This record gives sequence, C-alpha cells and structure tokens, in this order.
Amino acid sequence: MAADAQSIILHQYDLSPFSEKARIILGMKGLEWHACTQPVIMPKPELVALTGGYRRIPVMQIGADIYCDTQMIARELERRYPIPSILVGADRGLGFGLGLWTDRALFQATVTLVFGAGERVVDDAFIRDREALSGRSWDLPGKREAAPRVAEQLRAQFGWVEEQLSDGRRYLLGDQPGLADASVYYNIAWIRRVFPAGLAILDRLVLLMAWEERVRAIGHGTPHIISREAALDIAHDAISTEVAATDQLEPNGIKSGDSVSVIADDYRGEPVSGVVVSSSAQHIAIRRSDPRVGEVVVHFPRSGVFVMLAAGA
Repeated sequence: MAADAQSIILHQYDLSPFSEKARIILGMKGLEWHACTQPVIMPKPELVALTGGYRRIPVMQIGADIYCDTQMIARELERRYPIPSILVGADRGLGFGLGLWTDRALFQATVTLVFGAGERVVDDAFIRDREALSGRSWDLPGKREAAPRVAEQLRAQFGWVEEQLSDGRRYLLGDQPGLADASVYYNIAWIRRVFPAGLAILDRLVLLMAWEERVRAIGHGTPHIISREAALDIAHDAISTEVAATDQLEPNGIKSGDSVSVIADDYRGEPVSGVVVSSSAQHIAIRRSDPRVGEVVVHFPRSGVFVMLAAGA
C-alpha cells in the first residue's frame, strides 16, 4: 500500500525499545502504518529535516505533522483513532503518568542490566553517540558494578506488575490492553531481545510472564515499508492540519505566533526552534521550515520538555 498524507509513518528502527512501545500501541488499535527505518546513531539527516534537531526514535509523521516522543504519539493516535481506546477502564490519565516511571526509572534500570550484566552488544560508535546525546560518560565499568544491585530493583519493580495481575485480570487495568501495558511491556521485550538471560530474575513471576505473552501476541498492526526519501516527499507536499489556538492558562504566557525553542529536559539535545501554532497543558506544536521538507509542524508533549521564548518575543 502506497503512503500518502493521511498515512501513519513511524520513523524507527527494529531494536529500538521505544519504537516497540509505539508498535504495540499501533497493534492494539489494529492500524495500518508505514515503517521508515532511521539510523541507530547520528547523523540522521532525514529525521532532522523533519524535526529541526530532535533526534530520538521513534517519531511519527502524518503528512506535514511530526509527533515527537511516544507520549505524544500515543496521545495523537488516541485522538485520531479513539476506538479501540488505549485508555481502558476508568483510565483517563494514569497511563500517561505511568509512562514517566516506565520510560525513565524502569528503563534506566533495564539499560544498566542489559549493558552491565550481558555481553557487549554495542560498538564504540554507539557508545560515543549516546555519550554525546546524554552529555555523560557511558561508564561501562560502572554499569557492570551496578548490574547485580539493579537486578534486585528490577525484580521489585516488575513485582509490582505481578501484584497488579494477582486478581486474575488479563491486562494491567482490566480485561483490555492499554497504554499502561505498552509502557511496561517494551522494557521486558527489549531485555528478551538483547539480553534474554537477564529474564532469569523474573522466572518466578509467572503472572508477569503470562501477561508478557498476551501483550506480545497483540502484534504490531499492519506495517508496510517506506523509504526515508519518500517520507520526506510526503511531508514536502502536505499541509499541516494543526489549527492555531492560544491557551489562556499558559503559565508563562506563551501564545500562538510566539517564537520559541523546545528542548528535552533529560538529555543534551539540540533545541528545536519555531513559531507556536497551538499549545495546552499536554502539548505544544511549533511551525518550522526546512529546504528539503518545506513547512512542517512539530508536536511535543509538555511533560519532558522545556519551552523557552526567543529573545525579544
């Protein structure tokens, strides 16, 4: 199936743990989508042309609208494709809040286990790239030293999931899978793919392991393949559907038409600069242009980024 301006394009790569989170959400909703494989490390010229500097994976593209961070991807997929919902049962916001645990504390412990206790699975180029991204030393000896203690922490945290499932429910918030399941699941899926021996600490969490199998069986929807050049062509020829709007409750008075820079609050990345189209407590959308893709609108979640007004704005 050929992609067009209405198609979901996920800029990702196969072993990316956060891409797996997005792929499972696409599977929960039974959606068709196009996988655009991006490099694991910089340079990523096609991705940067779309985002203006944001380099993390995955990024979702629909026409000339570019959605950064799995939090933003999940929110937009839920808005556009509300049935079946990933906010299951009584959940209206807990799944997003849970993501701050799974995407930061739980994931960082998972990283330490995978790279500290397992065989070396990355090369020097990968390590240099991640050091440049984080602004910190990769410290492989430190990860190796910490891995045994982190294993204890991981067993405790995944034990919470075991307890949540102890009443016989099939998924974390009931009988239907949702955002909470995708957020926890990708951490286990990544350990299984990269360092399967690390799952030994979870062997006795039988409810967790059965739940993992159920989530894995959901699959990834219906993926197709698209080249990076074709994705850029779609962005170039499309027009953003985002409507200009000013949130009167913005704490710092940011309004539509302001020039701003957006930067992640947890790593040393390049700020993305542009003009505000719309904002709310949960998102900010900025318009920017690039010679290759023309005018696009880049969307960020508010939790996880800092928004700074340009000088004189």
